[in-house]
Amino acid sequence: MDTGGEIICIHPQMSSEAVSEVQVSLKELPMDSWMDHLPCALWDVPLRNLAIPGSHNAITYCLDKSDRSPVDLTQPDLLQKLDKYMKPLIRPFVYKWAVTQEATVKEQLDCGVRYLDLRIAHRPNDTSTDLYFYHGVYTTLTVETVLQEIRSWLDVHSREVVLLSFSHFLDLNQDLHTGLISTIRTIFTAKLCPTTEVVTLRNLWSLGYQVIVSYEHSMVSLYSDLWPHIPYWWANKCKAEALIEEFEHRKQHGRPGGFFVTGINLTEDLQYICSHPTESLKDLVMSTYPALLSWVRGQSPGSDSRSLNIIAGDFVSESHFVPTVIALNQHLVHYTGPCDVSRGN
Repeated sequence: MDTGGEIICIHPQMSSEAVSEVQVSLKELPMDSWMDHLPCALWDVPLRNLAIPGSHNAITYCLDKSDRSPVDLTQPDLLQKLDKYMKPLIRPFVYKWAVTQEATVKEQLDCGVRYLDLRIAHRPNDTSTDLYFYHGVYTTLTVETVLQEIRSWLDVHSREVVLLSFSHFLDLNQDLHTGLISTIRTIFTAKLCPTTEVVTLRNLWSLGYQVIVSYEHSMVSLYSDLWPHIPYWWANKCKAEALIEEFEHRKQHGRPGGFFVTGINLTEDLQYICSHPTESLKDLVMSTYPALLSWVRGQSPGSDSRSLNIIAGDFVSESHFVPTVIALNQHLVHYTGPCDVSRGN
C-alpha cells in the first residue's frame, strides 16, 4: 500500500497475524480517499472484481416534507387517496419508511460510498423540465443540483471513482431523457469513462476518468460514455435471515460478468409497517445490521462465480458497513513482486 512511500504487499508465507494486520489497515484507510490508498496489488484489478460500498436509494435525505409534494405515482392507489384526504395522519408514516439515507451525498462520498443508486422522476403537474429523486415522495433537491455536488467532490478527490446508476425512471418522456443525458455529459465531461475502456484504477487514473454512469433506458446504446444498467440483486425480504438465504441461493447460479450490486437493503411490506406502528425503516435496518454485516464479512470479491462486487445498503454512514465492505478486498491482495507505483497523471 502506498502510504507516504511505503509499499505493502502480501507474501504467500506471511503469517495469519500479518495478514490480519493488513486487513485492519484496509479498514482504517481514509474513507474519503480509500481508492487512492489501496495496496498497489489492486491497482490493476478490474473494478467489477473489487468490493465496492454502495448507497441504496441514495438521495432520500432531502424528501419534501411540505404539502407541495404528493406521494409518488408508484405508491398504491389506497395510499395516494389516504394521503390526499388524511395527509397529517399519513405523511409521518410515509417519511418514516421512505428515508433510506440521512447523510447528504457529500457525506456519503466522504464516508467511502462509491456507488449511488439514483432513482429519477418528473413531478406530476410540473411544467418545468426539472427532475427530482423519489421514494415515497419527491425530493426538494433537483437532479442537476446533486450531480453538481458530486462533480465538486470529485474535483477535490481526483483519485476516486464513482459509479452512478440512473434507474427507476418515473414519468420521463423522450425529451426529458435527452435533457437528463445532456446534463450528465455536461457536468462530468471528460471525467466520464467510455464503455470501451479497461476499468482498473491504474488505467482510470492515467486517463482522468472518475465517473461510470449506468443508465436503465434504451437510449444508452446511442452514447459511448453511458454504460448499460448495472444489475441489482434485490431480495425483497424484511428479515435478515431470509435476505441472506436468498443471496446464498443466487450465488449458486453465478455472478453476472460485469458490474453488479448485492443490495443488503431490507424491504418492509404493509403488514410489517402496520404491525410496527412506532418503528421506522431506520429502526429495522439498524437492528439487523449486525447479522447482515456478519454475512458480508464472510464474502469475497473477485472473478469467482460466487464472488460479490458492489454491496449496497441503507443508512450507510450509521454503521461499520463501508469499512467492512472495503476490507473484503484483502482477499485479492497477494504478493506479485515489486509494485510499479506509476499511477498516471
